[in-house]
Order: sequence, then C-alpha cells, then structure tokens
Amino acid sequence: MRRRDFTIGVLLATATLSTQAQQSAKQRRIAIVIPAGAVADISETGNDPLGRRLYQPFFEELRRLGEVEGQNLTIERYSGEGRREGLADLAREVVSRNPDVIVAVTNPTALAIRAATGTIPIVWIGADAIRFGLVTNLAHPGGNITGVSRYDLEFYGKFLQILKEVVPSASRLGWLMPRRVWEGSYGQVTQRAFQDAAERLGVALVPMLVQEPTASEYRRVFAEIAPAPPDAIGVSDIADLFPQRRLIVELIEKTRVPAIYGYREYVEAGGLMAYEGELGELGRRMADNVHEILNGAKPGDIPIYQQTKFALIINLKAAEALGLTMPPSLLARADEVIE
Repeated sequence: MRRRDFTIGVLLATATLSTQAQQSAKQRRIAIVIPAGAVADISETGNDPLGRRLYQPFFEELRRLGEVEGQNLTIERYSGEGRREGLADLAREVVSRNPDVIVAVTNPTALAIRAATGTIPIVWIGADAIRFGLVTNLAHPGGNITGVSRYDLEFYGKFLQILKEVVPSASRLGWLMPRRVWEGSYGQVTQRAFQDAAERLGVALVPMLVQEPTASEYRRVFAEIAPAPPDAIGVSDIADLFPQRRLIVELIEKTRVPAIYGYREYVEAGGLMAYEGELGELGRRMADNVHEILNGAKPGDIPIYQQTKFALIINLKAAEALGLTMPPSLLARADEVIE
C-alpha cells in the first residue's frame, strides 16, 4: 500500500470513529411514567383515545424539534398499572436507570418521582401544582420539576356551575369519582375545592364513590342513588373511569338527570355535556419542556404552563331525550353543539 493511501485510510477511519462518538454522545434517554394503563398506549397509535390525543402531538412536536425516537432519542415507558401504593417502588426503579428526563403523568406519579430524586429533571402533567405541593411558584418552579397544568381546582367549580345553569332549581349535585382518589391525599385537597364551590352555588354535594372500576361496581353505585337521585351529576375526569364511559353514560341516562363529563368521548357515547381542556396543546408544551432540558435548560427555570384552552361540548339529542331545554346563554358559549 502506498503511504498516501495509508494516510487517507487512517484519516477516514478516524473521521468515522469521531462521527460515531458524536452520534453516541447525542443519544438521550427519557422515561415516561403513567399511573395506570398499558405502556403500549404511550404512543401515537395506542388503543386509548385520551392517550392518542395527548401523545400524538407530544411525539410530533419532539420530532419537529429534532428529538426522534430510534435515532437520537431512546424512550422508556412505565406504568403503575393502577396500583397507587406501588408508585413509590416504580419511581425508585425509574430513577435507578438514570434517564436524562422523566415525564410524570398525574400528580401522584410526579410526587412519587420527586420523592425518589432531587436531581433528575421531571416534566409533569397534572393539576394545580401549588395546591398539591409540587412547587411554590409557577413562574419559577425551582428544584428539578417543571411541566404543564391542565387546570387549577377552580375548574371543578366550573363543572358545578354549568350543572346549576342547566338545572337552576338543583339543590343536590352528584359527583362520580373513584373512592381511593376521593379519600386519598389528592382527594382531600379536591374535596375542599368542591365543598367551597358547592357552598358558593348553594348546593349540597353528593359523592358517588366507585370502589373499583368494574361494571358491577358502577351498577351498585347507581342502584344506591336510584331511590333519591341527585338533581344533576358530574363525572370526574380521573382516567380510571374512562374505560367504562359507555356504561356510565347508559346508567346516567336511566336516572333521567342531566350530567356533565370530563371528556368529549362521553358525549360521543351519548352523554349530554363535556367540559375539557385541549390535550394536544399540553402534549406540545410537554415536548417543548423535554427539548429545552435535553439542550441544557434547568427545569426549575422553565415556567409551568397553565392550560388556557377549554371546550364546552353539548349534545342536543341527549337534551331532547331528557325533555330538557338548554339555556340559550350556555348554547351561545358552547364550542361545539351536536345536533
């Protein structure tokens, strides 16, 4: 081999190794942790429609920003599988793998992960970060956490207010929610917000607590209220209830009272009304936070984004079935009216 050819070969080999080293250095890992459900649903094509509405914009925005799974980004997916008591162990497992960023879905998940690490950056999605003790300042979160807030707890007061507009004479408003959430630390804070909102409206709140997310348990809860049903019912946006949405709508229809739900899919299943935030907007904001942190930003310096886009969806066919005339003022405020 001539000396010139040998030299060129060495240079090419060195350049190749340098390029491979750079590509290796650029490979980052994020962990996404959900409290329940299948890890396969943490994707753009999962079976969970709520997940798709959140994760499709999330992954699209990451790609737009140059963070591509399978190229320069590795994503590890974890689920608590609905066992709230196991979140602490799951959090420690995730932290032990030392990802560059942890995406924590829901307040309990974020609290468990924050208890396990004070250094790994956390991007959180949940509700009312200050009231639940995640941060003390939205503009300057400090520490190792930032993220997006779906709403503060006044959002639930809006639920009750809408029900009161539909049934001005209502004195008792039901609220369907998992018992473990209502009676847990999260629920204690939520209960106070609900009671304050109910007092302002001059109504009594009737908790309708589901022990476990099974069809027989939902039927039991509705059988209990059948002799004296509330004047209207609100259905929590807690994800545990979502898989049984069609049964919930059916059972509420049998009570013959108006109801409001946390997601539009309930209305698509025949429910009367839904009031929800824009999940796509939150997914994109989460991706922006992840990208900033991967490129050197400190999570405590990134302001927590507060949801600003909410939609009221009304199903006039369901109103007609109830013999209900929807207030014109409410119809005028609706973002979507299904004829």
